[in-house]
Amino acid sequence: MKTYVLDASGQIDMPLIGIVPAQGLTTDQLAARIGDMLRQGFVREPHIAVEVEAYRPFFILGEVAQPGQYPYTPNMTAETAVAIAGGFGPRGDRKSVIVSRNYGNGQVYRFHTPITASIRPGDTIQVQERWF
Repeated sequence: MKTYVLDASGQIDMPLIGIVPAQGLTTDQLAARIGDMLRQGFVREPHIAVEVEAYRPFFILGEVAQPGQYPYTPNMTAETAVAIAGGFGPRGDRKSVIVSRNYGNGQVYRFHTPITASIRPGDTIQVQERWF
């Protein structure tokens, strides 16, 4: 088994086949793409399995007990991210957060979302101060 790193542009550089675009693909779709590329003159019947070894971390700041960078785990919500950061601070807004997300085109999008919303690897979550 060999480990390959997805670069910042969402591509993998592999021997024999070169650059493989991977951004936005599921692991099954990526395995199929790699298999198709290997079939084009290198391997007759490639058997490809793709697994995510590690995700980019997420970042959390604002009204939480321990702001910082933490490892992402699949199916995280903003609420679980707050829990990982030690819970809400005494003035933390417990209903919504602001998420900053880079969609890969160089622009960062910021949006309000409920605390139950899913987050993605690389997201920055900001817990605002609530008004009493």
